[in-house]
Amino acid sequence: MRVIAGVHRGRRLLGPKGQAIRPTSDRVKEALFSILGERTTGARVLDLYAGTGSIGIEALSRGAAHVTFVESNRDALRLVASNLQQCGLRLSANICACPTRDFFGRATHWSGPYDIVFCDPPYELTPDLIALVSEWDRHWLADDAVVVLEHGRKTVLPMTVGPLSQVRRYDYGDTALTRFQVTLEEKHSL
Repeated sequence: MRVIAGVHRGRRLLGPKGQAIRPTSDRVKEALFSILGERTTGARVLDLYAGTGSIGIEALSRGAAHVTFVESNRDALRLVASNLQQCGLRLSANICACPTRDFFGRATHWSGPYDIVFCDPPYELTPDLIALVSEWDRHWLADDAVVVLEHGRKTVLPMTVGPLSQVRRYDYGDTALTRFQVTLEEKHSL
């Protein structure tokens, strides 16, 4: 596992031992940042189900202003902290050691509104995440926020979820990325 682009390009990251943590493949990570394009520069990023932290670290390497990592697995939390330290990025990040559902109830750890939200739950938890997103407060997201969900290719997602509308889906083997944005009705209601 490595940082693909930006100031930390080529830097190796610590990876998981065993199958408990499933890092996003380099191919899917490259596709994600191609989808995001220049919007990563200066962005406030929320990395839900952060795993090793490779997505958030890639965002920081590409110029994101700040990343909040949310993870509940202890082994993964150690990997996120070690990888941030190894890259010298600890001051540009918050690590929230809690389940994703609990994160939104902890105002002390919240550092939004977020420009980019990346969600990579264990695939069997995708329905739980969809239920959680439908409860999100619109103010957690910037007006032009992008939310990207990584999921299994066979998973069918609703076209709208809470304050979000599906924009496009991208398939990569057994993995898919679905991009959402704040619905027009939500933007106009502010």
